[in-house]
Amino acid sequence: MGMSSGSTQQRISHGVSSLLRRRRLAPLLAMIEAVHRRRGRVDIIDVGGTLAYWDILPPGFLAEHHVAITLVNLPGGPAPELGSGFSWVGADACDLSRFTDHQFDIVHSNSMIEHLGSWARMRQFAREARRLAPALFIQTPNFWFPVEPHLMTPGFHWLPSPLQAALLVRTGLGHLVRSPDIDDAMSKVEEFRLLDARMLSALFPEATLLRERLGPLTKSLIAVREGTAPR
Repeated sequence: MGMSSGSTQQRISHGVSSLLRRRRLAPLLAMIEAVHRRRGRVDIIDVGGTLAYWDILPPGFLAEHHVAITLVNLPGGPAPELGSGFSWVGADACDLSRFTDHQFDIVHSNSMIEHLGSWARMRQFAREARRLAPALFIQTPNFWFPVEPHLMTPGFHWLPSPLQAALLVRTGLGHLVRSPDIDDAMSKVEEFRLLDARMLSALFPEATLLRERLGPLTKSLIAVREGTAPR
């Protein structure tokens, strides 16, 4: 039986996404290698991360560089199954006070900050991230990329909130099912607040801003701080 066109498109999309992510992670791999040369091991806190995300790295890379990764996600529900070198903590990204200053070598976060709901909470997370490690790798989708990455809908994130909510009441978009009412739709609309380059730079003023490009367009932004302060 032949493969359906939908399945083919999903495989192509997944392949392109994996290729882009591997390219995106090149600065992070270099950062890990530099810390390993200096300390002989690497401690990473991944805020909003998952075990599956790290499968994109070359096989054996984490073990070879003695990397220990602490995954942080909102509390509630059972802790996920973890592989060797991983631990899990339930906590709010805006309150990581259980961790001490420079407890880690690298703070990593991928496509999480845009889910925090408000600029004030984004600032709180940025303050926490900047104190937890000398090095940072914070990635987020670019507001000015024409396709909203969570709903896979062109231009949706550029529309006024009332129009976004009205559309969600009429139809489902991406992985979101159709909303039964405006209250539910507004809750979904407020879940995604994309940042542009100026906003990310304001949150991490000492970081270098990298641009992940798809053709001539900037698909996502990465704030990178290659800290070398001793621990």
